[in-house]
Amino acid sequence: MNSWLIKYRESTINLVGRAIGPSLAVLIVDCINQSDGNWLVIARNLSQAEKLKKEIEFFCGNKYPVDLFPEWETLPYDNFSPHKSIISQRLKVLALTQELSKRVIIVTPPALLNRLPPIEYITTQTLILKKNQYLDYEKFINRLIESGYTSVTQVEDYAEFTKRGSLVDLFPTGSEFPIRIEIYDEKIETIKLFDPKTQISHKEINQIELLPGREFPIDKTSIERFRSKFRDFFEGQPSKSKIYRDVSAGITPGGIEYFLPLSFKRTTNLLSHLNSKHNIFIPNDINLLLSEYFEEITNRYTLLTNSKEHYLLPPEKVFFNNKEINIALDSFNKITYAQNSVHDQNQSINLNTQLNPSLKIQTTHKQPSKGLLNFIEKYDGRILFTANSRGRVENLIDFLKNLQLNVRLTKSWSAFLESDDKISAIIAPFEEGIVLSDLELTIITEEQLFPKKPRQRKPANKKLDPELIIKQLSDLSIGAPVVHIEYGVGRFLGLKKLDYGSENQEFLHLEYADGDKLYVPVHSLELISRYTGTSPENAPLHKLGSEQWNKAKHNAIKKIRDVAAELLDIYAKRSTRKGFKYQWEKGDYEKFENEFPYQVTEDQENAINSVLDDLASEEPMDRVICGDVGFGKTEVAMRATLIATLNHKQVVVLAPTTLLANQHENSFKNRFKNWPIKVDLISRFQNQKIIEEVNDNIQSGITDVVIGTHKVFSHINNFKNLGLVIIDEEHRFGVRQKEAIKNLKNNVDILTLTATPIPRTLNMALGGIRELSLITTPPLNRLAIKTFIEPWQDNLIHDACQREINRGGQVYFVHNKVEDIELVKMRLSKIIPEIEIKIAHGKMKKKDLEKVMLQFYENKFSVLLCTTIIESGLDIPNANTIIINRADRFGLAQLHQLRGRVGRSHHRAYAYLISSSEKSITPDAHKRLEAISSLEDLGSGFVLASHDLEIRGAGELLGDEQSGQIQQIGFSLYTDLLSKTVESMKKGEKIKFDEPFEIGTEVDLRVPCLLPAEYVPDVHMRLILYKRISSADINELSELKIELIDRFGLLPIEAEYLFRITALKHISKFLGIKKITMNSKEGSIIFKENTDISYEKLLDLLNESEIYKMKGPYRVTLKMISNTPEDRFEIIENTLNKLKN
Repeated sequence: MNSWLIKYRESTINLVGRAIGPSLAVLIVDCINQSDGNWLVIARNLSQAEKLKKEIEFFCGNKYPVDLFPEWETLPYDNFSPHKSIISQRLKVLALTQELSKRVIIVTPPALLNRLPPIEYITTQTLILKKNQYLDYEKFINRLIESGYTSVTQVEDYAEFTKRGSLVDLFPTGSEFPIRIEIYDEKIETIKLFDPKTQISHKEINQIELLPGREFPIDKTSIERFRSKFRDFFEGQPSKSKIYRDVSAGITPGGIEYFLPLSFKRTTNLLSHLNSKHNIFIPNDINLLLSEYFEEITNRYTLLTNSKEHYLLPPEKVFFNNKEINIALDSFNKITYAQNSVHDQNQSINLNTQLNPSLKIQTTHKQPSKGLLNFIEKYDGRILFTANSRGRVENLIDFLKNLQLNVRLTKSWSAFLESDDKISAIIAPFEEGIVLSDLELTIITEEQLFPKKPRQRKPANKKLDPELIIKQLSDLSIGAPVVHIEYGVGRFLGLKKLDYGSENQEFLHLEYADGDKLYVPVHSLELISRYTGTSPENAPLHKLGSEQWNKAKHNAIKKIRDVAAELLDIYAKRSTRKGFKYQWEKGDYEKFENEFPYQVTEDQENAINSVLDDLASEEPMDRVICGDVGFGKTEVAMRATLIATLNHKQVVVLAPTTLLANQHENSFKNRFKNWPIKVDLISRFQNQKIIEEVNDNIQSGITDVVIGTHKVFSHINNFKNLGLVIIDEEHRFGVRQKEAIKNLKNNVDILTLTATPIPRTLNMALGGIRELSLITTPPLNRLAIKTFIEPWQDNLIHDACQREINRGGQVYFVHNKVEDIELVKMRLSKIIPEIEIKIAHGKMKKKDLEKVMLQFYENKFSVLLCTTIIESGLDIPNANTIIINRADRFGLAQLHQLRGRVGRSHHRAYAYLISSSEKSITPDAHKRLEAISSLEDLGSGFVLASHDLEIRGAGELLGDEQSGQIQQIGFSLYTDLLSKTVESMKKGEKIKFDEPFEIGTEVDLRVPCLLPAEYVPDVHMRLILYKRISSADINELSELKIELIDRFGLLPIEAEYLFRITALKHISKFLGIKKITMNSKEGSIIFKENTDISYEKLLDLLNESEIYKMKGPYRVTLKMISNTPEDRFEIIENTLNKLKN
């Protein structure tokens, strides 16, 4: 087949009808293959544009690039800017328009109307950097700033840069990875790509193209032009305008895009950037689409200029109108496409296409696949079945083979066309099927066969120590409370350099009661932890040298002894009643693993392996899996379920709501459909007959997995062989239910899934009572959720909904009072009259609720007005804006959970927390809103839970109180002591309750050991690195050293000494040494009473040289001249080696 659908000849065809489903992408690829030029495809909207991109890439087999020129995804005249990834993609496409190699660009009508910088701006502002190229360092940094790059302390996003001595890190727009440039003597030594998450470089490259960081310049000439044009255009005092003031100061404010024409002599549109070899595909209603959008711009301009005093440029200055775009389109070769049939004329053609008949598998019928089999029997052409992942396509093939159909997996579209197979299957991105009669083939998608069900996303990738999140000092601000093991709770005042001996040293500056100061050497930060346990303003402030801290410690220790004994009792009970040791065939597990349709990431892998280790041991499992909504916790639970059922054990899955229980039933049945595992549901919507039947199956062992709400508790003693209980969204269960779970048989394995663990669970996990696994990193391409806290404003709600719907998305509006939800609907209908709104809440009939939720999932309407029933609801990637009314009435975990409903696709998501006025909300509510808005990062559920500790108090580990000794000494130290006490008691060691605070070795060699400000300029970053170095073990020190050299360059001598001092402290602690001091003339080593060094080793040392003398039972002195720091290190290192060997 030389041509798929039409013979494209530029002069003959300019109108194509019946371009439905994937046929439009087939047509486009056919045209591209038969022409030499590049192509621009104008899609009707963003949803179609994204769909076309995937389909064109599939049909062309990635032979040539397909790029989307994205819309800004803001409303006209918004006062915030598009996400940096959008700006990056736009600039990348503008730079590529001048290239002659074959490519496709896809655009939507709103993006066509944008005024853009002229071509010469892109070409003149683009800088090519090559290895061994000479580069004026200062000019280069200035060039970055003038091109729109922002100076930051750590590069994580597009158009950011940071400089550290000879190293410059920057994230070029249009690039997949940031780069690290090493410059020596104004010459580029290396250019390396690095990972923005770990900051570690991974690949060296020879050159990089640096595009400008923004679509507008901020050099002196452009700023002056902006100021001059602004004054010409707007009357009065320009200094009243924030935009004017910011640009004058060289700052790029939010919404600056709508003032772009003031920065250039002339502006262009996307069509002006295209070279003469471009051909264009346009929709038949292009004029209507352009005029509608321009009308929307005009209406919004009128609304804003009438409602407030705004400095706004009129629409014709900021945008091109539809007439101007149509004139520009006339200079290109065009093909117009339409979904409906067109009149047959010389220059028009109708594609021979039609939609497939209904082929849905009717699961309730006697012959579920009758419709599909009849179609295949009657159809003479070839059939291509499609699914969107390897796992799903394998499942589809297995399903078709069970129908006695001979199906072969094919690798690509071209391979399928060249083969002779009657029926094939392939991984493809299609949402709908099509009959392509000219090609004598039909495409049938998985979604056409099976009823549409929301599917859980899985993924994530980076090990994170839960205890470290609370201990680390990464979010310390001036005045924050910190705990020093020896001196108690003080306030952090920053890092301070002091003269110490003849050297400069850096210290952590702490303040205690009555203004007393304490300076802690940076290599001793393991003695410091962030205070959590109550709010910072209620944290104690101890007095240095008083008994206050010792009393607090003593009281806490007494409490810890009691709690530790109680925990030990739990441990003892669990160890006497050994759990079931699960065993499984490797082949069975691997088969199940391979059926998973997504990429398992590192965090998920770690969580799964931890669960498998727990199940393989004789101790009953009690593990908490903590991960953000949609990060892949359910798959971990399913792997555990498989192992349990392979060992003929029954599994209970507890969900807080009926809706979530129903979703789990669908998910589990779908996941285990190829396995002889029976999954049953118990819920309040079922009739008594079904519940009795399920109960009989539970007792007889026929049912393997039972899913349900708290209603399951009444059946918990009926199980024939219960082995595993999975608790989803633990924070939604009441105290009674949690106690019932706690009182389950001691040998039952418990797996808890949660996005934000409640404080009590967090205590237990960090205290070593329950194991904790974190899944903290997001699926690929997911963007952080932008969060706003605002009072109710009609305009704000209108804009939020309109912004989302314009890009093809949907909106959740959460109002948690069923009594007046209809009134809220009426109010919303007046604000957004053109948008359909439907209601969902838990008091609706089950069928009605499911119908509404499914319609929303299928994008049948745009705004879902609902209660918190959606908190544990369906995964709807298309819904990327959530508005939460009276957010001040929600708990932190609830707010985080609700916010997690959005942001499940690659679009930037928005959360609007509508609160009451500042005066009427409680201080705790205010703190909750502040906490959730400050943590926009993905994977922040666990960090939010540790904030919850501060807002609500850490609570007693085994009781209901949320106060106690923890408040006095801080949560971090409390759990530290508790875990050490429990460990000692388990080992049968005698505990000295007066001295439970283990302090590391103090090492003072009178050498400068710090990270110089010139090496790591940012104080905050230095603090984090100091804490990491002081907390690292010997192996981690080596890795950390490599990381620092990679990120900041070769270590200065002071940093080398810092690492060596830290290594000495580790060796000394291992040997049981309390303190080491050394100056230029002498030194001493003080041993602990319980040192591990043998008397023989000590005698050998004393007899070997006269420089060593014994002073008292635990002290050895050294008499030796050491003029340099290197001498001192050598003496001490040699001495310790002799004692060690």
